[in-house]
Amino acid sequence: MDDDTAGTTAPAHPVLDLSAEELLTTTRSVRRRLDLDRPVDPALLRRCIEIATQAPSGRHQQDWHFVVVTEPSVRARLADLWRAGIGRGDSPMSDEQLRRAHVRPGSMEKVWDGLRHLSENLHRVPVLVIPCIEGRTDGLGADRQASRWGSLFPAVWSFMLAARLHGLGTVLTTGTMAVERDVAALLGIPHESVMQAGLIPVAHTVGTDFRPAPRIPVDEVVHRDRW
Repeated sequence: MDDDTAGTTAPAHPVLDLSAEELLTTTRSVRRRLDLDRPVDPALLRRCIEIATQAPSGRHQQDWHFVVVTEPSVRARLADLWRAGIGRGDSPMSDEQLRRAHVRPGSMEKVWDGLRHLSENLHRVPVLVIPCIEGRTDGLGADRQASRWGSLFPAVWSFMLAARLHGLGTVLTTGTMAVERDVAALLGIPHESVMQAGLIPVAHTVGTDFRPAPRIPVDEVVHRDRW
């Protein structure tokens, strides 16, 4: 468990004037509004990862890793692997999932359009980040899976929130997971002992005026005392 500790590093970069609720409700999956031509200061990216390491976690906190890819030729090869893996292994959406996905007319069409745009331009995104965790859980039960991923994904979300606060856009993608071994070989990640959790494109956003997304009514997802 985490201890309550005092003292944090002061932010070295300007942050957006957002309340906590605004930050939580306007951190979107950004695909089309990534600024492909503006570089990201390595110190700013480091600050976002530093914030991510403060996420609450279980016993595996010391097992986090963030592989940061900025070299253009490596980004291009990584983007090709992402394109090769996108959609592989995905199961068809159920009728209920389709209903929820189309809660607002045109919402899924917007998602697919953004995905196409990202696919065409992924190699141009200035930073690609691959969050990883030590210890593979392939074939293990839900208890072991939940323990491992539950230690990593709070840090991933904190990284995305920190990026939003500092004017950066992100989207958690899983296209590389179907080609995880190839990505490991490209980046020197020890596949036998380290799991990747996806790929996060990172760039400054074109504008910062993001809004809450349409969602299904909260009563459809809340179950009190039983399903």
